[in-house]
Formats: sequence, C-alpha cells, structure tokens
Amino acid sequence: MQPTHTLARFLPYQLSLASNAVSGRIAMEYRQRWGLSIPEWRVMAILGDAGAQTQRDLTRRTLMDKVAVNRACKVLEERGLAARTPNEQDGRSHLLKLTAEGQGMHSEILPLALEMERQLFEGFSAEELDLFRALLERARHQADGLSEEDLSGGGYGIK
Repeated sequence: MQPTHTLARFLPYQLSLASNAVSGRIAMEYRQRWGLSIPEWRVMAILGDAGAQTQRDLTRRTLMDKVAVNRACKVLEERGLAARTPNEQDGRSHLLKLTAEGQGMHSEILPLALEMERQLFEGFSAEELDLFRALLERARHQADGLSEEDLSGGGYGIK
C-alpha cells in the first residue's frame, strides 16, 4: 500500500527545509561580517526591538532551547555587546540589555537583514507576503495550542 503523504509534501518538513535554507544563508552573512551565530543575532534582535529582557523572556520570545539562549547571552556579554543588570521586579533573575556597542552593531545589521528579506522574497506580491505572514502566524499559534495528548494521537484514536 502506497502512503498518501510523502515526506516531500509533509508541511512541517517543508517549513523546516525553507527555514534551514533561509537561516543558513543569513547565518553565513552574519558570521562573515559580524562573527555572530543565528541564536546570537536572534537575541540581539529581540533586545534591540524590546529592550532589556530576562533569559526566560528571551527563550519564550525566540522559541529557542534555553541552553542555546544561555550560550548566546554569554557570548554577547563576553564580546561586550550586551550587559546583565539585576531585575528589580524579581531578585532571582537578571535583565540582559544591549550595550552601546551592541546597539551600534544592531543598527548596522538591521538594514542588511531587511535587504536580505527583500531579496529572498522578491517576486512575491505585497498581498502574497501579507498572506504568507498571516499563514505562518496561524500555524505558529496552532502549534502553540496543541497539547501533548493531541500530538501523541490521543484525540485521533492512535495509540
């Protein structure tokens, strides 16, 4: 019996391939120009957009593993791009924020990131890009709403 869905048509696989291809291309540029990994840039981007954050907030906002976030934060601190300050609202945690040097690097990278986005999606209409963004957001929210039982087949009669 032939499967009805092949891996090539499996949407999570297609999303992963597209994400890896785009991230890999961007990672090469960030590594060559600024010596940054993708997790380091993601943390910098959040800090540049949202200001000081706890590592827990960064983990939640980037959807990265907390070990990867911790490692990225340490590298940014060691390079003088970010600094840790006590969190006055929670004495057990610290806030990480970009230093002046980190803000300067962020402002250099952002125009390149936007240009890379433009090049990657050139040929897409504004309407297609709006739809693509909306569909990605819906997929992410749908994934956030799935429970372990849903994923283990509890709701589908799969054991």
